[in-house]
Amino acid sequence: MNIYIIIPAHNEDDFIGKTLESLAKQTLLPKKLIVVNDNSTDQTEAIVDDFSKTHPWISQVISKSSDQHLPGSKIINAFYKGFETLDDNYDVICKFDADLIFPDNYLETLANHFSKNSKLGMASGFCYIEKDNDWILENLTNKDHIRGALKAYKKECFEQIGRLKPSMGWDTVDELLAKYHGWEILTDETLHVKHLKPTGQSYNKASKHLQGEAMYKMRYGFWITLISALKLASKKESFRLFTDYMSGYFKAKSSKNEFLVSIDEGKFIRDLRWKGIFKKLF
Repeated sequence: MNIYIIIPAHNEDDFIGKTLESLAKQTLLPKKLIVVNDNSTDQTEAIVDDFSKTHPWISQVISKSSDQHLPGSKIINAFYKGFETLDDNYDVICKFDADLIFPDNYLETLANHFSKNSKLGMASGFCYIEKDNDWILENLTNKDHIRGALKAYKKECFEQIGRLKPSMGWDTVDELLAKYHGWEILTDETLHVKHLKPTGQSYNKASKHLQGEAMYKMRYGFWITLISALKLASKKESFRLFTDYMSGYFKAKSSKNEFLVSIDEGKFIRDLRWKGIFKKLF
């Protein structure tokens, strides 16, 4: 199975070496790995170059963008800088973060899952963060959701969902659209991935408003947005985040931002979300 990996990276010299080392130790190696060095000013470029000298399947793309932190659009635009350099001979395409340490059997296990199930469109393991000298689950979302840090797509699914959306919420709408098209999603609890830089630690207020904007653009509607914002804010133990999310939703609604999904896709997404909510309640 041909696995291609794209890793957007901005000033990741503290972590990128550990990520590449863990991928170089895989029992099933990727066919190609592209690091998109997005406007880094540290030693990221040199570290990646060193790996590419001894691992010919690793290469680097230098991209120049702004220093502004824009979750969603910035990282997906960087992803496409790498994707444009690849050929079409992949079976699975991965978008990984630059601050992860993968278990040695990670890619082989994913390949086995994809091989055994023709309807499996996306798969991943789980992110763990270090706390009090122990590695614990980074519990930010439901366990059936694949984190944006470690996405892996079967080629046919990736194409059918329209690839990745350069917007906050891309790592949620991709799964919803996959389900809309009849694909299955799998998260393997046996695959523990060490996440060296916890999610959201560099988010600013404008970035947090984008989360609410994404809920509008996915056609959640007011009530699902309200429930989702409360859930996310409670997981992060911050009421301020709830107000940020809702402010972002109402700002996007008043500005009539473009949606990420069609009317039919939006109805499917709302129905799916309500089913999930009622299942938890009853």
